[in-house]
Amino acid sequence: MRDLEGRIALVAGATRGAGRGIATGLGERGATVICTGRTTREQRSELGRAETIEETAERVTAAGGTGIAIRCDHAVPAEVEALADRIRSEHGGLDLVVDDIWGGEALMEFGVPVWELDLDKARRMLDGALWTHLVNVRHLSGLLRGRERPLWIEVTDGNAFGYRGTLVYDLVKMAVIRLAFDLGQELRSEGITALAITPGFLRSEQMLDHFGVTEANWRDGIAVDANFAASETPLYVGRCVAALAADPDVHRHNGRVLASWDVARAHGIVDADGRRPHWAEHFAEAYGRPFRAADDDAYASWERDSSFAIVTE
Repeated sequence: MRDLEGRIALVAGATRGAGRGIATGLGERGATVICTGRTTREQRSELGRAETIEETAERVTAAGGTGIAIRCDHAVPAEVEALADRIRSEHGGLDLVVDDIWGGEALMEFGVPVWELDLDKARRMLDGALWTHLVNVRHLSGLLRGRERPLWIEVTDGNAFGYRGTLVYDLVKMAVIRLAFDLGQELRSEGITALAITPGFLRSEQMLDHFGVTEANWRDGIAVDANFAASETPLYVGRCVAALAADPDVHRHNGRVLASWDVARAHGIVDADGRRPHWAEHFAEAYGRPFRAADDDAYASWERDSSFAIVTE
C-alpha cells in the first residue's frame, strides 16, 4: 500500500529501536519521513552506539518512501526551532509527528531505594525523555495546523497503570502517556489528534545485544528469558503507527494510549517475520493474571468525573 504517499512525517528519535522501525513502517506506505536524532556517520551521541539517522533514512527509501536525515538535539530548543523553520520552508508543514526521544537505558536504577537515587541520573532522564518532548510540542505542533488529518504520537513503554520497576523510569513513561492525553485536549480545536502508543517486548538493536543474539538467531534468547518468545521487532510498532496515520477515523483514539498488539490485531498487521505477537495475552498466560491496561473505561471515567469533562463535550 502507498496510502501515505505525499504525507510528510517527522520521527524524532529515529536513530534506532522503535523510532527506526516506525520510520521504516511509514516508508513502506510511501510517506516522506524526516528522521532526526543525534548520531550521524560523522558524529555519535554519548550513547556510543553505531546506528545512524542516515541509515534509518536509507531504510525508509528502500522500503518505498522518501527518507530525509537531519541531525537535531531535541534537548536544545534552538535546534528544534531551526528544524521547524527548515521543515516549514522545505515542506510547508507536517502531517504526522512521532516523538520517540528516549536514550535513557544507562540511567535507569532498578533495585535502588528512593533514598539512594542518583539525582544526576534522574535529572538527565527527565531532561532526555520528557523535557525533549515538551520542546518538541512547543516548536513542532504548530506545523500540524491546517493539514489534512494531522496526528501527533507519543511513544511510551506500557499501556498499564502498573509500576514499571523503578521510580524515575515509571514517572517518565507515565508522564508521556499523560502528555498525549493533554495534547488531545489542547489540540483538538485545531483538528489535531494526539495519542500514545507502546510496543510490547521490543527486540531493538540494544536488546538483541543484551541477549547476545542477532535478529537471525533471536530465539536463542528465549533460554535466557522465556518472555523473549513474545518479543517483537521495531517494525511491528512501525507498521501500527503507519496504519493509524492512514486511518481516516483515527480521531476516535484521541488522548488515549494504544498498544502494538491491539492495533496490529485491529488492522491485520504482521511483524517482519510473519508473526503477530500479543504481549497482553502472553502475560496473562505466563503469569495467570490479566495485563491491566489503561482502557477505554478508565478514560471515559476521567472525562465524565473530572473537570476535563468541560472541554471534552
